[in-house]
This record gives sequence, C-alpha cells and structure tokens, in this order.
Amino acid sequence: MLKLVRYLRHYRKECVLAPLFKLLEAIFGLLVPLVMAQVIDTGLATGDRSYIIGRGILLVVMGIVGLAFALTAQYFCAKLGAGFGTELRDDLFRHIMGLSRADVDRLGKATLVTRVTNDSQVVQDSVNMFFRLVLRSPFVVFGALVLSFLVDGTEGLIYTGTIVALLVIVFAVTRAASRRYVRVQRLLDDVDLSTSQNLEGVRVIRAFRREASEVADFDATATRLRGEQVGVGDVAGLANPLTYAVTNLGLVAVLWVGGLNVDVGTMTQGQLVALVNYSAQILVELVKLANLIVQLSRASGCADRLNEVFATTSSMADGTADATDAAPSVEFRDVTFAYPGAAAPALADVSFTVEPGEVVGIIGGTGSGKTTLADLVMRFYDTTSGQVLVGGRDVRDYSMQSLRRLAGIVEQGPVLFSGTIASNLRWGDQAATDEALLAAASTAQATEVIDRKDAGLAEPVEQLGRNFSGGQRQRLAIARTLARRPRILILDDSSSALDFATDAALRRALRRDCADATCLVISQRVTSIQDASKILVLDRGRLVGQGTHEDLLASCALYREIYDSQVKADEGATDEKDAAEKSASAPAATVAPATPARGGEADA
Repeated sequence: MLKLVRYLRHYRKECVLAPLFKLLEAIFGLLVPLVMAQVIDTGLATGDRSYIIGRGILLVVMGIVGLAFALTAQYFCAKLGAGFGTELRDDLFRHIMGLSRADVDRLGKATLVTRVTNDSQVVQDSVNMFFRLVLRSPFVVFGALVLSFLVDGTEGLIYTGTIVALLVIVFAVTRAASRRYVRVQRLLDDVDLSTSQNLEGVRVIRAFRREASEVADFDATATRLRGEQVGVGDVAGLANPLTYAVTNLGLVAVLWVGGLNVDVGTMTQGQLVALVNYSAQILVELVKLANLIVQLSRASGCADRLNEVFATTSSMADGTADATDAAPSVEFRDVTFAYPGAAAPALADVSFTVEPGEVVGIIGGTGSGKTTLADLVMRFYDTTSGQVLVGGRDVRDYSMQSLRRLAGIVEQGPVLFSGTIASNLRWGDQAATDEALLAAASTAQATEVIDRKDAGLAEPVEQLGRNFSGGQRQRLAIARTLARRPRILILDDSSSALDFATDAALRRALRRDCADATCLVISQRVTSIQDASKILVLDRGRLVGQGTHEDLLASCALYREIYDSQVKADEGATDEKDAAEKSASAPAATVAPATPARGGEADA
C-alpha cells in the first residue's frame, strides 16, 4: 500500500487539510458533553434559565462550526481521493499499454481489467476513508478516555479495558479477513474472464446451442465468488456486533459505577451524563475505526495486485534507432519462435528475404504460423532464436514507435472503435484530410460502405463496429491502415469476409495505388496470392516452399494440394452447375449468361 503513496504527491495540501479539519470537528464534538454537564449541574440545578439559554446558544454555534469543519474536510477528502484514483488508473493503464503481448498474455486480460477497475476503486475508497478517520477516530477515542479520567479515575479504567478489548477484536477480525479478500479478488478475475469470453463468443455459443452450459459454468464461478464473499463478510461482519457488545457492556459498567458515585455524592449527574456521551462517542468512533482497518486490509490485498502489475516490466526492450527512413525490406534469418507454455514452436528455422517493393504471398494450413510471422515483423513478440531484419537491421534495434510507422498491419479480426468512420480512419494519421481518407477508402473498396451511410465519414461507429458487417469492418480496417501510407503493408487474411469480386478489385487497387510499398499478403485463398512476385508456403511452422505460383505448382506438393483443393474444386463445381443449367433450359430459348454481381461480403 505504501508504494502507492506516490500518487498523493500532487495533493499534499489536501492530505494536511482534510485530517486537520476532521480533527477540529472532533474537538468540538468532545467539548459538547462538558457543556451539557454544565447545563445539568449549574443551569438545571439552580433553575437559571439565562444560563441554560446561553449554553444552548453555545451548543448551536459549536454544532454549526463543527458542521462547517466536517463539510470542508469532506471536500478535501473527496478531492484527494478522486485525484489519487485518477492518477493511479492513468499510470496503471499507461504501464499496461507499454507491456508486450507476451506479458499481457501471461498476466491475463481478465485480471488486468479487474485490477484497473475494481482493485483501483477499492484502494481509492480506502484512501478517502483513511484521511477522514486517521486523526478523528483515534483522537476522539483517546480524548474521551483522557476526559473520562479527569471526571473519574474508576470510570477511566473501565473505558481503558473496553478500548483494549475492542482493539483485540479488531486485530483478530482484520487478520482473518485480509487473507480472504485476496481470494475474493482472484475469483472476481474468473468472473470477468467468463463474462468477457461469453460476450465475445456469443455467436459461437448460440450457434452450438451452448447457452445452458455456459450459464451453468458462469453460475458455478459466481457461486464460488458468492461463497467466498459470504465467508469474508461473515468474518468482517463480526467487527460491528462485537464492538457494539463490548462497548455497551462497558456502558453498563460505567452507569453502574457512576450511579453508585452519584448516590454517595462523589459524582454529579452532569458528569455521569458526560461519561455516557463519551461512551457513545467511543462506540461510534471505534466502529468507524474497525471498518477502516477492515477496509485497509482489503485495500492492502488490492494494492499488492496493483504493485504486481507495476513490477512487471516489458519483456521487450525498446530500441533507439529510427526506422522512418529504413528501406522497406524484410528478412528472416533462421527464425524460431515458441509461445510461452507451447509444446512446439510456432515457427522453426524460417529464412527468407523480401526486397523493397515486392508483393509476397504467404499461405499454409491453419496453425502453420502465418499470423505469427506477421506479428514478428511488427515486433509484437520477439524471436526465440534467429533474427528478423527490416531495412537490413534487427527490428530490436528500432524504437517500436518508428517501426510501426514504417510498417502497418491489418489483422483478420478487425477492431473498430466507437466514434465515427473518420475518427477510425484517422488513427494512423490524425492530420489526414477528408480527401486522403476517401482516397484510402477507395483503394480499400470501402467507398461503397461510406456512401451507403447518410452521414458519410461522420457516420457513427458503435463499440467494436457492431453496426457494420464483417466485410465492411475489414474494408474500413484496410482503409485505416492505408491512410497511414505505410511502406511495409501486412494484410493478415484481411479479406476473408469479402467476396471474390471485391477481393479481386482490392488486389488490383493495391497494385495500382501501393506500387512502392512492400506487401506481405497472408491468405487462405490461392487466388488472392497467385499473382505475387514470391509466395511462401508454411506447414507446421516450417517454410516448405517459396517461389512464384508456377514454380510452386511444379515443386511444392503442399501448395499444389491447396491449389487443387480450391481452384480445381471450384472449376468442377462451376462445370457441373453449367451443365445442369443447360440441361434444364434445353427446350427454352437461349438466355444470355448473367454477369456476376459485385457484392460486398461473402455469405458466411
């Protein structure tokens, strides 16, 4: 917890003023019973109405001043609490964004979401409560104790025993609850993970009719969380009833001893009333103090989880060289890469060279390492062994910012952000004009998407682009990357949702408008890459063939198998369809063949 104190450095004034005004409020609260004792012993005993009215006015003034102090303290507490939480979350989010993909995968996305939201809020609330009670509650408790000794020594000893018993109870409850709070936060991670997976995969869940199963799994996770929360609630909940019980037992002892002293004349009725008031104040403040300590114990576990994230440094050190003017060439030298915990490497001993301005196609079966290859060029991960070179220099030498200005990637699962079409397309270049955005959209075959919308570039985009179809999102994602004018363009199966006509038009536009860029085109379709100057064939992480389309048909069995399964199967299906159509229409007049429509997205 102490490691997070640095986020209070901009709120030093509030850190002093908040508890100070709470202390002033407490002083007025401690003086009230003494004034009441004077009202009883002097005003009521003698029937002096003017004295009673004067002391009553004094009590009202003290109440108003105390309220002003309390409101001022609350303002400063709220200000420093909100500021602390804002700086903490900003720094935490900034730190997470600086971690590599491998670090995020290791920590887990669900737990990071929980730590940024729930854990940071718990710590913020604890800081707010701490500065409200850190001086007030102990001061009231021990101030009331000292004043009780001044009234009567025996009564002071009763209060001392009561306070000691309460401190023991609070310590025991806090120690038992603190360990459980850590388990509660971990179970919150599991709930977040289950929620995010179900929301992201809702279509798959419905397609396989797994709603009941997923609801049952979520219910089991939530039940475990509920059980742990009930358990920690039972433990933490003991603090209040035990505090009330011990304090009220102390009050009974105070009244019993005080009543005897009043009978023998060693104590006045006003003094006894003052002691009862002090007992009530001690009760209230000890309950607050107990809740504060329990809250701090919970915050301590959350702070440990936050500090664990801060202690995680990026496994990829940023380089210093500027890649802006580097030649747009790509070279893999004996590259091997394995994901953490994987049984086998995703890429093994891969070597190839891409010259500036070349268009290179990459094809292979599912899990052959195509996306991994693209991620290594962008340096989302570092190689396990070997080198990835851009412009003849290891990508680890470049600063990531400059490398990603040089190279742009469009991934298979495009992500759009809430805003407008224009704001999404300007992610790569905030200064891009509308004309530049429309030019990029034209190349990406996204002009139709924009023209269909009433607001054009100002059309709203909902969260994750859910108001667009899959093919529309892919074309807008391609346009977003093209708006950056990258010199190395990586298309990672980014046209998988497009029909063949739109895909062909996209490839023609890229050859026309991006002739100077080095292109790496990853695709499952042979037709999408057969015109590339070089094709790389991957199989289970190994490069099993490279060359032109004609060379690979002659020399690479895997490529020929993929070609036969796609192109010849399509040709056979087309021939059968044509024959069936001719047979069905034989008696009828000859009909001109229909021109294939150029659609937006392929049917899934």
